[in-house]
Amino acid sequence: METMSPTVARSTTTLPPRQSDHFLGLGLGFKGPLTTVTDAETIPPTKQTDRKLPYWLVNVPPSHWPASCPSYLRDISQKNKDILSTPDHTYQRQGWDLVQELVRMSLPPSPPPAQPNPNRSLTHTHHCTSADTNRIDRFQRLPSDLRRYLEYKERIIAEYGSIMRFVVKERLQWGEGVQSDLQARGRPFEFDDDIRILYNDWPYGLEPDIVHLVVWTKFPLEEDPVVDDLTPRARREVEAFVRRTFCGRVPAEQVVWFRNWRSLKSVHAVEHFHVMLFRPDGAFVEEITRGDRPPHVVG
Repeated sequence: METMSPTVARSTTTLPPRQSDHFLGLGLGFKGPLTTVTDAETIPPTKQTDRKLPYWLVNVPPSHWPASCPSYLRDISQKNKDILSTPDHTYQRQGWDLVQELVRMSLPPSPPPAQPNPNRSLTHTHHCTSADTNRIDRFQRLPSDLRRYLEYKERIIAEYGSIMRFVVKERLQWGEGVQSDLQARGRPFEFDDDIRILYNDWPYGLEPDIVHLVVWTKFPLEEDPVVDDLTPRARREVEAFVRRTFCGRVPAEQVVWFRNWRSLKSVHAVEHFHVMLFRPDGAFVEEITRGDRPPHVVG
């Protein structure tokens, strides 16, 4: 394994306020701080480009270089390695036009309507000509945020045993984090108790006027395993929920939703899908998230 200097300097990551105060500070048993670069530190671009660095050293000041690749950065996908190899200062945040395009492109083929329809699907503004154009995999985090996220996941799993238990117990507060806590009261979207809308703790690298939410549900959404996507019925159910929940307060053209393919999901055991809002009213977001607070995004 490639190594650097044997002298290892550690620093403390400044976590999002919610994570710092609620997740790490109330007897959850974490031993010591996370060890990636602090939010306050910046890395001069010349230091990053003098020579080719291994992906696990990019965006880390030389004074904080670990002696070897951290455990949470080993055995990761090539996509994540490529993202981590990107200096933060060269990363371009994803804007609303691109968000809409990626979500539209993720839809299965469908014929265009015979005439304009004011009640058209929120995400069917354009129609695909080929199912091969799925591109929701192009959503990605700021490189240094991805590093923090992978480290954070390792610590959560070490403490809770699984991401599922942490999400159910601490974020959703649906019980102790066991499978029985996910017993739905009724059919999909029938009862509010079976649904929780929260900020994405580790959002993609989006421009600041885009709010990234996650809708968590106790009930599963019907999917077609052949195409690794929702069935038409499940898509209609989600579409109806998104329309009645968000579009009364946010223009339909400023709302998109998508559900990650199984291969892209970081939390498999709890059903969820993503909603992105462009320039929504802050009071509305606070209302639908029941006072949840957005994470602090570095960069």
